[in-house]
Formats: sequence, C-alpha cells, structure tokens
Amino acid sequence: MFSVLIIGLATFVMPWVSILSKKAGISYSIFYLLAGILIYSVFPEFLPSPLPSQNSTAILHLTELIVIISLMGVGIKIDLPFSFKTWSFPLRLVFIAMPLCIIVAVLFGYYLLGLNLAAAILLGASLAPTDPVLASEVQVGPPNEPDNSFPKFILTSEAGINDGMAFPFTWLAITVGLINIKGETTLLQWFSYHFIYQIIGGIVLGFILGKGAGYLVFDFSKKNKILERLDGFLAISLTLLVYGITEALHGYGFIAVFVCALTFRHYEKKHKYHNSIHSFTGQVEKIFVAVLLLLLGGAIAQGILDFLTWEMMIFTFSYLLLIRPISAYLSLLGTDLHFWEKLIVVFFGIRGIGSLFYLSFALNEVAFDSENELWSLVTFSIAMSILIHGLTVSPAIRYLKKKSDTSN
Repeated sequence: MFSVLIIGLATFVMPWVSILSKKAGISYSIFYLLAGILIYSVFPEFLPSPLPSQNSTAILHLTELIVIISLMGVGIKIDLPFSFKTWSFPLRLVFIAMPLCIIVAVLFGYYLLGLNLAAAILLGASLAPTDPVLASEVQVGPPNEPDNSFPKFILTSEAGINDGMAFPFTWLAITVGLINIKGETTLLQWFSYHFIYQIIGGIVLGFILGKGAGYLVFDFSKKNKILERLDGFLAISLTLLVYGITEALHGYGFIAVFVCALTFRHYEKKHKYHNSIHSFTGQVEKIFVAVLLLLLGGAIAQGILDFLTWEMMIFTFSYLLLIRPISAYLSLLGTDLHFWEKLIVVFFGIRGIGSLFYLSFALNEVAFDSENELWSLVTFSIAMSILIHGLTVSPAIRYLKKKSDTSN
C-alpha cells in the first residue's frame, strides 16, 4: 500500500513539479531522481527493491513500455515529412556519430575499464541511443507548433531513429557473448538477421501499419462519422498493436512504432486529432517516467553504484562532454547549420531510459561478465546526464530562441 501511495503522490504532484522546474530552469527529472534517493534512504523497508538484480524482468518491461510510448509521441509531433535531404542531419547523427560513439566506448571499455569484448560492446550499445523521454525540453513541441526550431527537430528525430538503431549493436554484444559461451551462432547470422532483416522489417511494417491506421482513422472514420468519438487513448492501443505485430514477425518494434507514428501523422498532417494523441501519450509517459525515476533514485540509494570506479567516472564524463559532442560535431561537418545550432545539437545527447532497456534486455538474454560494473556505469552515466543536461537545458533553449529571433 505504501508503494501505491508513493506512486500516487509522485504522479499527482507532476503538474506542480513541472511548473517549479520551468521557474527554476531545471529539468523535472532531477527532482524525481533526488526524490527517489531520499524516499529509498528513509523508507526502504516499505518499498519494492529497485535493484535490477532483484527485479530484472519488471525493469525490462517498464523501460520497454516507456520507450515505445515515447516513440509514438515523438513521431506524432514531428512536423517535417521524411525526405533524405531534410532528414540528412539526424541521419548523419545516427549513421556517423552513433557508430563513432559505440566504437570509442568499446575501446574505452575494453582497454581502460578491463571489460571483455562482449561486455564492452554492450556498454557501447547501451549508451548509444539519445533519450526521447528525458530530452523533451530540447525537442519540438506539440504538432504544428509555430516555434519548432530546426535544431529541436534534429534532436527529436535523432532520438526517434536511434532508439531503434541501437538494437542491432545490442544483439551484436549478445552474439559475441553467445559465441564465447556456446559457439552456437555467427557474426554472419547477426548481420543478415539482426542487422538487415529486423531493421527492414521494422521500417516496412511501421510504414504499412501507419498507412493502415491513417486510413481507418481519417478516411474510414470520416465516411462513417466515427472520428469525433475517437480520443487520444487510440495512440496507446496503436503503439502496443504495432509493437506486438512487429515483434511477432521478428522485426524491430521500436523502429516500427516510430515509423508508424510518423506515417500516421503525415497521412493527414494538419488534423487536430494529432494534438489529442500527443497530449494523451505525453501524460501517460510522464506517469511511467516519474515512477522509473523514483526507482532509479532508489537504486542509487540502495547501492547500485557500489561497483563504480574512478576509471568509470572518467569515462562517463569523457563520454558525455567529449566523445558524444566531438562525434556529433564531426558528423555535421559540411552542413549549413550555424555554429551555435551545432553546439546545441551536439551537446544535448541525453542518455536515459533507452540505455536501461538495452542493458536489461541483453542481460536477460545471456550472462555477461561484469554485470554489476555495467549497471553501475550505465546508471551513473544516466544520472550525470540528467544532472548536466537538466541544469543547462533552460539556458540553452533561451539562447537558441534569442539567436532565432535575432536571425529573423
């Protein structure tokens, strides 16, 4: 009962916390993370264990649910339709910066942190995705909002794409782990199935299901006068349906949900129904995020960082402040983005819930060496990202708006 009370209180005060965070210029994620640390320090005996070693399946499915809901919300609010020219900026970040970050993380993990190859690859894959949930302050706002700047579009679309594109690298870590243990799989099988087939399957199924949902909601419903009785709850149903179908057919569900949301949004781009979907998914997402941040803070209070070393801390700050920004900046060379726009884009590579999911997923598939060390390192990276980016997001957005107003 005490757990229900805490969850109810955490979600009930969310509107006031959001207002407070805007006035203070601090991300609301910081407040919930600190609240989790405090609550689990004072009342640990009344609450469920937040440690992954004791609730690994629950954490896996909670993070999975949050990510797919957030991907639906992200896809719905992107105004610019897909084209290789317009989307070249986020695609550069995903296909140049992200692999660079993974490679450097693997090298750091293997040579500096003493991880074996499978664990080092898992470290790189877990830290690869930028977060579509905790990065909401630097993303575009509701559909058709007039002040959605281009840097915000880049960060939003990057988060939408790379949350799914990190999956092949997670499977690469699992494959290497399986080869070391049993030798029952090969890198060729990983490349053909987990890299080629599952990516293509996610894209194709997401597009088909998005078109189908668009037809049912906008064309069929108009003819039969059903549209006015639809509400935002459909977004959650569509999310689960698309994810379930794609995973059943062995495609990447994360990719399918994002592609479906984007396709659905642009089936009838200006319709006000998209605002209802965006609003509903945002509310549901915040409820789950509040709970997860409390658990993350609780895990910190309960000792998940006990295996953290100085080398891990050096790597974390290097990754957040050097590796991601430099890799992202290199990927954007030759583009016509202003220097200050590039700085905003490369700096806000926020790590978050996707990292928790990928780590949980891999550790549930095969046993890795250094599991405790990986949990300590990934959790510390997320906590530092929340603090560093959460404290700088408001000044950065104000600066972005000031520069935009000046250039106009």
